[in-house]
Amino acid sequence: MSAIAVARQRTLRVLRDERFLRALGQAVFAIAVVLFVAWCLSNYRDRGLTFTFRFLREEASFDLAEGMAFSPVDPYWKAFIVGLLNTIKVAFFGIIMATILGTVTGVARLSRNWLISNIAGVYIEIIRNTPVLVQLFFLYFAVILKFPSLEDRIVLPGPIFISIRGINLTWPRPTESFAYWLPFLIGAVIVAVGIYAWRVLLERRTRRPVSRLPWTFIALAVPLLGWFLVPGNPLYPDRPAVEGLKVVGGTSLSPEFAAILFGLVIYTAAFIAEVVRAGIMAVPRGQTEAARAQGFTEMQILQLVILPQALRIIIPPLISQYLNLTKNSSLAIAIAFLDLYAVSSTMLNQSGRVVEVFLMIMAAYLSMSLTISVLMNYVNRRLAPVER
Repeated sequence: MSAIAVARQRTLRVLRDERFLRALGQAVFAIAVVLFVAWCLSNYRDRGLTFTFRFLREEASFDLAEGMAFSPVDPYWKAFIVGLLNTIKVAFFGIIMATILGTVTGVARLSRNWLISNIAGVYIEIIRNTPVLVQLFFLYFAVILKFPSLEDRIVLPGPIFISIRGINLTWPRPTESFAYWLPFLIGAVIVAVGIYAWRVLLERRTRRPVSRLPWTFIALAVPLLGWFLVPGNPLYPDRPAVEGLKVVGGTSLSPEFAAILFGLVIYTAAFIAEVVRAGIMAVPRGQTEAARAQGFTEMQILQLVILPQALRIIIPPLISQYLNLTKNSSLAIAIAFLDLYAVSSTMLNQSGRVVEVFLMIMAAYLSMSLTISVLMNYVNRRLAPVER
């Protein structure tokens, strides 16, 4: 056989190789993407436009009433940071509160009590089958903006003031003694981690389920002891008080922040409740009956048998709900809350940098979503069953 024939056969063998064809297809796709981006940039420049982020150093020339201190003479990049922090604040507290409400509602949906089960079911069906934007409008315009004036405010224990100005809460503030109390707080965290690790090790050795989280509360004795040993009070309650036409002291939730936070929590919790319910129902019923036969109480069965196994099923769809809550925070522009998208829209109108601003918005949301996904996937891997 001639050398040409041998080379032809080798070439045909390579061209028929599935690995080579996959690599070739990926290379062609990557080249097409690069060419498309180059064409977009060329078209952008041909119109006399420039692609630059130097505008971020210019004065913003607008004010922001929500979030960290900001004035019109501050640059655009600081305005973007303010909006980003406001979105992170909504997402952080929203995820925590929605998880708590959703878990409680999901468990209540499976309750043997007819009233509790049906109340949870009605809440889930109403919230899941109405648009989130409609719910935000209702909560903001029909509820929060109908709160009484500051003079006729609602006063709850705490004290907590509820008025059309927002929600004012009592807030703990550190004193000079806090620096002496801080080591006790750090020690409490170390003790709690140690106790939790000890309980996990005990469970592996005995091969029997043991309670973990309740034991970690023993660590609370460390800061409690420090409270009595440190001179003075490390914290003092900063209570809100009305002076004239404004509220001083404490901390406050603006009407817009309260609307977007509670609206997203109520909406997302309904979906989390269904995820929790499905995860609990996926646990074989025989394990529940076996635990009950061993003398476990209903609370012990839920805590030690059902939830540890249900979490392995719950967490993957729970990630999607957390991501949805974070992305749905962009609806805050509809009720004038200064989140990332609302602030960026103002930046876009002021600077005229459409492409640059939208790239920054997408990069910010992508970073938040990837961070949530990485953290939750790590938890999911830790809870995955170990195959032997």
